[in-house]
Amino acid sequence: MKCFVGVVFWLSALSMAFAQSDLPDAQTLVSKSIAYHDPDGIFLNKAIRLDFEDEIPDAAKRAASVLIDVSGQRFEMTRQSEVTVAGRIDPDTCEMTLDGKADVSDELKKEHRLSCERLKLMRNYYTYLWGLPMKLRDPGTNLGAPFSDQFNDQEALAVKVTYEPDVGGDIWYFYFDPSSYALIGYRFYRDEEKGDGEYIVLEGETQGAGLRLPKSRRWLTHQGDQWLGTDNLVKISAE
Repeated sequence: MKCFVGVVFWLSALSMAFAQSDLPDAQTLVSKSIAYHDPDGIFLNKAIRLDFEDEIPDAAKRAASVLIDVSGQRFEMTRQSEVTVAGRIDPDTCEMTLDGKADVSDELKKEHRLSCERLKLMRNYYTYLWGLPMKLRDPGTNLGAPFSDQFNDQEALAVKVTYEPDVGGDIWYFYFDPSSYALIGYRFYRDEEKGDGEYIVLEGETQGAGLRLPKSRRWLTHQGDQWLGTDNLVKISAE
């Protein structure tokens, strides 16, 4: 009996080893995912507009619209709630307005975070997250070997990603559908041993301008699974 159990365990381990060896390498996996989401290389080479309806706890839904032009180094953002905050940044310009007015008090600037630093942060946020998986080819991105895993009760191919110190310090895990290679979610840690950070569940699809991007991104904490908000992509259009 002990011999039989040992053989079964050995065969199981051997099967898992062969399964892992059949996985594509990291660059191939990312390329296959990009081919699914952005087959014509639109995101990094054309100006696109993304329209959102965002949800956060204990607040009304709010509309947002961003223009992302990576090759032209241009970014525009408009967010509507009780007020309308808009901003534009390019190599020669950085400006923000509140309800269409650029000349506002310092108190209002602080309250609504009207600053170039904030606008650059939002540019990086939208360009990185909505540019995935295409942004996984950026310089300074270190891709680990793919492995089989589960994410949100779904079978997945996973890749651990770290960044060079001058790029970022967080540890990321990205999860791909093993059949289509679509990105289905990701998680990040600032300190993985502490289990901090957040995970993001991607659901549905929005198509437009040659792109196929997740329809919603639901943000939750690792500790306690607290829902932080959901970004709903309503429309993709070319500019």
